Amino acid sequence: MFNDKKNKKSSMEAGKSQNRIGHGTTINGDVVSDGGFRIDGVINGTLKTPGKVVIGKDGKIDGTLECANADVEGVFSGTLVVNGLLSLKSTANIQGDVSTQKLAVEPGATFNASCKMDAPVKSITAGKRGKQPRHSFFNIYVITITTCS
Repeated sequence: MFNDKKNKKSSMEAGKSQNRIGHGTTINGDVVSDGGFRIDGVINGTLKTPGKVVIGKDGKIDGTLECANADVEGVFSGTLVVNGLLSLKSTANIQGDVSTQKLAVEPGATFNASCKMDAPVKSITAGKRGKQPRHSFFNIYVITITTCS
């Protein structure tokens, strides 16, 4: 009786687990997971997850990243597809092609990428409410934001 409830809970939490690529670890190839990731090591290849990805200060991804949301403190080079919010911390360094709905950039971050932003827009069509994607495309070659005290 009690074991059944624990087993159901464990299987539900498995899909929401946090994966960690630690400092000193290098992965060459493709990684696919249902859980989120914290990257403090290096990934050379593709990472796909419906969860959130955090690239730590020592983390680096060279390749393709597809995720729901991302916080970047480290280095990313390649194709970055974020379905929600891409947050660049002050130590972030991004190079390549970026597609996201929302972008937040802290002072000090380096963002050298072409960026496509898709945001759902509510519209009324034939008396029915629906969402239509709004597309905006812009190139940002180098943005370095610094603060002076």
